[in-house]
Amino acid sequence: MNKKDILDILKSPDKSLFKEADKVREEHVGNGVHLRGLIEFSNICKMNCLYCGLQSSNKNVERYRLAKDEILSIAKSGVEAGYKTIVMQSGEDSYFSAKVLCEIISEIKSLDVALTLSLGERTYDEYKAFKDAGADRYLIRIETTDEKLYKKMHPFADFENRKRCLRDLKKVGFETGTGCLVGLPGQTVESLADDILFFKDIDADMIGIGPFISHPDTPLASEPNGDFNLALKVMALTRLILPDINIPATTAMETLKENGRLLALQSGANVVMPNLTDFEHKKLYSIYPNKASADRNEVEVMLKRIGRYVANDFGFRKH
Repeated sequence: MNKKDILDILKSPDKSLFKEADKVREEHVGNGVHLRGLIEFSNICKMNCLYCGLQSSNKNVERYRLAKDEILSIAKSGVEAGYKTIVMQSGEDSYFSAKVLCEIISEIKSLDVALTLSLGERTYDEYKAFKDAGADRYLIRIETTDEKLYKKMHPFADFENRKRCLRDLKKVGFETGTGCLVGLPGQTVESLADDILFFKDIDADMIGIGPFISHPDTPLASEPNGDFNLALKVMALTRLILPDINIPATTAMETLKENGRLLALQSGANVVMPNLTDFEHKKLYSIYPNKASADRNEVEVMLKRIGRYVANDFGFRKH
């Protein structure tokens, strides 16, 4: 599909796209759903992204940082519960040096599990060190490929450096994940089409797409939330264009709409990321308010309703 094709579908009220994406998902990645156990180990962030509740200028956040032993304890519990992938996610917290992170990576990998990192912008040498220590995947969302909008939403960030990170991650051999927010103030349907083409251009291995949800402690507090159906369309189109990648049914989908996660799984998604972080810290990792959650048992029940099951492999992309 070219940009005009994508725009026509995004603007169309026709919902057959969702069934088509579900069919392509089944043909290319099967009916297994990969569960990734998420550990949100620090909500300290040096960035000031306008849409994010963890932005550095937000003084209403109670900040926390888990110790190495706490991270490893949660990871071990996740592996014992049957998770085949652990995801380490944090704000851009400079306290965690490459050396400390590599020690944690090595210990988690000794548990015979796949490991995904989502730690933000780092140098090429740091990415290489993480890969050499055993990490398998790295997620860093572009959020929007509209450079003007990106600069407006990310006052402390550099658009070209964000793209450099994605190139470096590919270069060192990571399964590379990115994604976008749908419904940012000032975003156009044309820029969403560009986002989808960007995902194809870099041959991303996993794509996370979610609707914008306004946070009361950010400059975008009064802005309307993103449109769920438009976010679902962007996700479904991404499945059609990159049929063999991993696509999560994002928490933002479920937060914005009841059964949003289920609808995403029926429209091209094949990954769910239950949160393993303890309750006290999980509620402090408030990227947006009222964040939905689900444990493994709830996900298994949900999957049975739609004839799907929890996959029992590491869930790497099969080209």
